[in-house]
Amino acid sequence: MTQDTDSQYGFGTQAIHAGAPIDPHTGAVIEPISLSTTFGQSKPSVPLGVYEYSRSANPNRDNFEIAVATLEKAKYALALGSGSAATALIVQSLPVDSHIVSGADVYGGTHRYFTKVANTHGVTTTFVPDLAQDVKGAIKANTRLVWLETPSNPTLTVTDIARVAEILKEHESTTGIKIPLVVDNTFLSPYVSNPLVHGADVVVHSVTKYINGHSDVVMGVIATNSDSLHERFRFLQNALGSVPSPFDAWLAHRGLKTLHLRARQASTSAQQIAEYLNQHSKVSRVNYPGLKAHRNHEVVVRQHRDALGGGMISFRIKGGAQAASDFTSNTKLFTLAESLGGIESLIEVPAIMTHGGIPQAEREANGVYDDLIRISVGIEDTEDLINDIEQALALA
Repeated sequence: MTQDTDSQYGFGTQAIHAGAPIDPHTGAVIEPISLSTTFGQSKPSVPLGVYEYSRSANPNRDNFEIAVATLEKAKYALALGSGSAATALIVQSLPVDSHIVSGADVYGGTHRYFTKVANTHGVTTTFVPDLAQDVKGAIKANTRLVWLETPSNPTLTVTDIARVAEILKEHESTTGIKIPLVVDNTFLSPYVSNPLVHGADVVVHSVTKYINGHSDVVMGVIATNSDSLHERFRFLQNALGSVPSPFDAWLAHRGLKTLHLRARQASTSAQQIAEYLNQHSKVSRVNYPGLKAHRNHEVVVRQHRDALGGGMISFRIKGGAQAASDFTSNTKLFTLAESLGGIESLIEVPAIMTHGGIPQAEREANGVYDDLIRISVGIEDTEDLINDIEQALALA
């Protein structure tokens, strides 16, 4: 669905009101959940309203899509059953024998799809360490997509979206071939960054993470300003049936309304935690975009709202895999679990959890060592979180 809220309003106002009309029949300020799978028609192929069948469209999904499109400064948004389903749909839209250029440090599920699923229908992927530097040399005659995570998962590498977009525009002007740039914005959320503003063609999110924010929904979303891409994606979404339930769409829309509050609190705490870790004797390296020592901090200042670093941190602990295991097993407030972006703080060891399916040599080449720990900072009190880290480090 398309965005509908006046752009004069601030993010928080849009988050609360976009796609959230007052019910005209009951006056309810929170939309009802429409669980019906089918909708009545006055005569054949003439629906009573705008809906026919919930796989094609549903009121709750429509309203959620309007809200996401508004916050991502997009013309369109499409909600899907998961973030992985969003990835799959985009890749499915490519012609057979297409080629993708992707950042090397990506979510393990994305790497798995590119290397073990997409390749089965002739789509190959080249992974490069630094898209801003390497994308031009990696493009082939059949390249039809560039995939970018920023910050990357789990080493928090920041990529200059505008620079990559510029390179792809130069390629288009020379060859006449348009290569869409897809940016996975899951780690930051629409509150911290809007990749479309910086030249991306498509934005994807695992809604499961910051957008929903309560660890009770699995969903994905795609946002774009391109009429042609939207038409292609919408057709595939309906044909594949990769849609979320009305209840999940309703829950995600509920979560989205407090995104600005949650994302800012998580970012504020993460900044203080990163600074604490950065000076700790048991920590050898901290990856966090909000640190001024971050390699691309000047890009953070340009691409992120108020130069916020987001709520994700990764760091290497001295003592190897055993120390990483001891530390993550002894936190009290940080729950040892996969996923991220919820109200509760989570902690994990990517090498044997979220990125365990990537060959060791390949993941270590991208900084994912056995001693790397990834933290998703929640919205608990900052001091309590720092104290929890301190006591766990003492036990490692």
